[in-house]
Amino acid sequence: MIESAALITGHNDQLGRNTQRERNLTATARMNNFLRGVERRAFVIARLATQDEDESLDIVQDAMFKLVQKYSSHPEAEWGALFHAILHSRINDWHRRQKVRNRWRVFFWAHDDEDDDGLKPEDQVAQTQFLEPESQALHEEMSETMLSAVGQLPLRQQQALLLRAWEGYDISETAKIMRCSEGSVKTHYSRAIHSLREKLGDY
Repeated sequence: MIESAALITGHNDQLGRNTQRERNLTATARMNNFLRGVERRAFVIARLATQDEDESLDIVQDAMFKLVQKYSSHPEAEWGALFHAILHSRINDWHRRQKVRNRWRVFFWAHDDEDDDGLKPEDQVAQTQFLEPESQALHEEMSETMLSAVGQLPLRQQQALLLRAWEGYDISETAKIMRCSEGSVKTHYSRAIHSLREKLGDY
């Protein structure tokens, strides 16, 4: 009798382990599908913000890794907002690092008399130039002219515009992702639209 009970308990334990394994596999498959679905669009956003393909790939991959590492157990419905919050946080971090690097470049240029080869400070500082992304997603949803104009917007305006108009988040969700007030989202978005209208006219 005891042996039978032990066998039943062992069988139930095995069933429980199998069920949990199946759940884990299903969750992993859903996460993989989610990441495949957002990867290209995330690259577009990062590329517009950094104007650098390699940096964009690093930012997107890091954001994807952090989502899996920290939030894979959260409900699937929350993954989108969580991922974009991580992505835009990484973009903001990148811009902060660039500002520090650029300040040091200017400092060293200004104090480097021995190696003065006639370069101007603006040549030493990384300039913001729009590099046309090759992603198919760009050509499917935005024209080159529009992309160029969006790429020239200040970062926060760019983020508000892309999250609201391209990703479809409402003001409240966008504010959470950008970690700012709803009023700031409205201001950044309004300024972005106004700027694009001035640049693009009736385009």
